[in-house]
Amino acid sequence: MSNPSENMSGEASRPHPPGQPPEPGLHLVSTPIGNLRDITLRALDTLAGADLILAEDTRVAAKLLSAYGVSVTVWSFHDHNEDKQAAIILDRLRAGERIALISDAGTPLVSDPGFKLVRAAVAADLKVHVVPGASSVLAALSLSGLPSDAFFFGGFLPVKSGARQARLNALKTVPGTLILFETAPRLVASLADMAVVLGDRPAALTRELTKKFEEARRGTLASLAAHYESAGPPRGEIVVVIGPPEDTEAAWDEVRLDAALADRIPAAGVKQASAEIAALSGWAKRDVYARALELKDRA
Repeated sequence: MSNPSENMSGEASRPHPPGQPPEPGLHLVSTPIGNLRDITLRALDTLAGADLILAEDTRVAAKLLSAYGVSVTVWSFHDHNEDKQAAIILDRLRAGERIALISDAGTPLVSDPGFKLVRAAVAADLKVHVVPGASSVLAALSLSGLPSDAFFFGGFLPVKSGARQARLNALKTVPGTLILFETAPRLVASLADMAVVLGDRPAALTRELTKKFEEARRGTLASLAAHYESAGPPRGEIVVVIGPPEDTEAAWDEVRLDAALADRIPAAGVKQASAEIAALSGWAKRDVYARALELKDRA
């Protein structure tokens, strides 16, 4: 990230006139995913009026805050200290403070820290506010040229091929476009696994979103795997968008349902996994929940 010029060339922006201070509570503030101009006026108001800003990487946050003349105390907040920091943050929220949570780029909590803190704040009946903005998930979907009426965000796939293929198998019958994050070193192997498990579906690989060298390469999963095996992995953060299965009306049978639940329950728990799978499978939520309890009891 650099100064907030439209073309990222270093041209300084004009100071943003302050608006109304934010309400007390925890504010989830979306930040630009590449171009610093993609910040909302409300986000600037919230950051400037906060008593404290929580940032995944304080160095990244400093570039954004400096570009807009925001001078607020910033604490490091990431996966390794979230549990330790949470109690302190909750006490400050109870005292009526305004605390903003930002990630390095995009919308907080989307494959980034913060879920545990939000859950704890909600459980404590503390105010949580959202300040929407840039999202690499939606930007990639828009650029892909693939169906956007129904989609499922799957985050990062497992590192090892066996676990990755098992996860993809659980996503195989999702009746919509799939959106996944991937790292450059794993990209070719991951695309190959996608082609094997999902079939050679149309797909788009997007990177450097909103930046000068923004790219959306479209093709089939196999052709994309072949291209990057030959050309080498691309630079930048990668979002892979995959077209839906041809038969999106096919009902899930018990085998598919059980496989999806077995994959999701360890990470999300019975209740959340049941809600997610019910929405995807077409099964009644109560039936999925009952099935999930049976699977958990057998484990």
